[in-house]
Amino acid sequence: MNPKVKNLIQKLGEAIHESVSESEDIAGVVKNIREQGFDVLLMLEATIGLNEVEAETESAESDEVFEEVDENAEGPFTSSDLSFLKSLRISLPEETATEE
Repeated sequence: MNPKVKNLIQKLGEAIHESVSESEDIAGVVKNIREQGFDVLLMLEATIGLNEVEAETESAESDEVFEEVDENAEGPFTSSDLSFLKSLRISLPEETATEE
């Protein structure tokens, strides 16, 4: 991977860290947890995947992806969304009900 892309990925990681660190919502919840007598250690893992695309076909492929997602979506989440949530061990109420 070229150094420019590595630098951009590092900047992305730093931006994500900064966003989480400066989030008033997260700070408020952490404060509430500490008031309940617990210390909080928040560890997040982000996976960044890159696929090299050709400039000429990029917009056409993007349109195809969005059309495919719209056609296959059964509600507010795509299959990619559900896979991501599952990797975080987050299940949806509908999913739990159908598994039982």
